[in-house]
Amino acid sequence: MTVRVRLFFLSTLLMTTSFYVSASIVQNSGRNTQQQPQNVSRSAMSLAEAKEKSRQGDAQAQCALGDAYLNGTGVAQDDGEAVKWYRAAAAQRFVSAELVLGYLYEQGRGVSRDDREAFHYYQAAASQGNPIAENNLASLYEHGKGTARKPLEAVRWYLASAQAGNAVAQANLATMYYGGKGIRVDHKEAVRWFRAAAEQGIPEAQNLLAVIYYKGDGVVPDYAEAARWARLAAEQGYAPAQIDLAYMYQQGKGVPLDYVSAYAWYSLASAAGDRSSVERMRSLTRVMLPEQLRIARARAAQWTEQRALSTRTPAVDGPGALSLLPRK
Repeated sequence: MTVRVRLFFLSTLLMTTSFYVSASIVQNSGRNTQQQPQNVSRSAMSLAEAKEKSRQGDAQAQCALGDAYLNGTGVAQDDGEAVKWYRAAAAQRFVSAELVLGYLYEQGRGVSRDDREAFHYYQAAASQGNPIAENNLASLYEHGKGTARKPLEAVRWYLASAQAGNAVAQANLATMYYGGKGIRVDHKEAVRWFRAAAEQGIPEAQNLLAVIYYKGDGVVPDYAEAARWARLAAEQGYAPAQIDLAYMYQQGKGVPLDYVSAYAWYSLASAAGDRSSVERMRSLTRVMLPEQLRIARARAAQWTEQRALSTRTPAVDGPGALSLLPRK
């Protein structure tokens, strides 16, 4: 039995315009490596070796043992025991342990939920240049969790993380510039950082970039470019992008006028729980031929089946996403 030091990806992704926080913990996910702590070795060791070295005070082994208890790998899952070993490693300024403890305190796993303690550990890891901790620390500053709300400090830490290549921080920084929450609105900077995140495959950033190009916020309006970015996000299973791409097909903007494609994309968004798509589909049935409807439904079913076979996890929608759909 081997225990591998696992590096946790803690991402706090903000969505325009409600600025909500969604923290997630992912292990060894295949994300871009710049989100991994740069000063941590991913060496493997046996569980017995990890326990022995942990008792001897080896911080890397203590963190690996914390991972084992947190995930139930080779031992009974035990958040409290995980926290014990992470604390031991963090006491030696082991950055991965500091990072995970920040997350555990923020989520209340193995400890009582405590935003101040989360802030403390994120700050400790961020001070060592950890891009994920920098991003999460920025989020706490932005929302005033565990500390006073300080938008400029949030921008400072988002920027540090974004410049290190952290796509989530790039999207968060862009969102702050776009919404101007506590700072001046700067659509050009927003476009710059949304593009950086979008080019790394963040679907929320891709779709927000589509909206920006569609409306011409800080850029020359370009329907074709809007459609390109919306498609990239839609193909990841991101429902708001599926709706926007469908709308562009329905209007013939940036793409050929195509009711079949519009209906198929609305159908996928509807299957993901979007209610507005149902009404859009209903309106399209009034102008589509029976054969067109048959093709559209078959296409949507085929896409759904293909995604079910894919190993990629669909992007998760959140509140506050911008949309191209006219407001009622």
